[in-house]
Amino acid sequence: MGAKRKTQSPARSGGGPRRAADSADRAYRAIRQWIIEFKLKPEERINELHLAAKLALSRTPVREALNRLASEGFLVFAPNRGFFCRSLDVTDLVGVYEMRLILERGAFELACKRASDAAIAAFARFWAGAQRRWRRRDPDELLNLDEAFHRQLVELSANREIARQLAAVDARIRFVRRISIERAEMQARMAEEHGALVAALADRNAARGGRILAQHIALSAEGARNVLKEVLFRLYVAPPAAESAPAAAAATARSQAA
Repeated sequence: MGAKRKTQSPARSGGGPRRAADSADRAYRAIRQWIIEFKLKPEERINELHLAAKLALSRTPVREALNRLASEGFLVFAPNRGFFCRSLDVTDLVGVYEMRLILERGAFELACKRASDAAIAAFARFWAGAQRRWRRRDPDELLNLDEAFHRQLVELSANREIARQLAAVDARIRFVRRISIERAEMQARMAEEHGALVAALADRNAARGGRILAQHIALSAEGARNVLKEVLFRLYVAPPAAESAPAAAAATARSQAA
């Protein structure tokens, strides 16, 4: 009788690289969220073994995720020492806000040239509906609405690279924006300036929109210092959350792997 031929499952043979990529992406998304929410503290050294165990992953996808986060500015890498969360620095924070302004101004100018009348009208309807929710003055909802407003505005530029870069910038300052938006005067000013941006876009007036964005986004060194003081208070003085970030994310990662 001839020897039995061994067969190989197509799903199993082709699943290795894809599974590895999925694991690296899950690690990236979980660790990135911890950094955005400052669950991993500024200047904290990243313990790869600890993260791998919490995420129920090997070190390889975790290392891939850390390298990606370092390339995006969320982490810094020190030779012979490993990865660290970025420090909180006034100059860095002002620089990130300046980058955000450059990206959004460019996107607004392109939107004035490229967006259809129908797309601009849909954007105006979105903001009209959002204003009703804005009046509830819930900081978490206001932050989500603000992010959605600027995301949709940038999408009207039809430039996916600007949208991708801005998403990375916004993630780095999300915690700072969340704290700033708690102030009533900030909530009222943002709503007024959002409306002015919608009107400038409807008129396809890039110059006016650029001036409004400069006022809307600009952060002075003094403003950055004040915001960072509040951030540091929240991180090191205010009561911690009941559930640790790694434990919560580990549960999410395990459910996604199932």
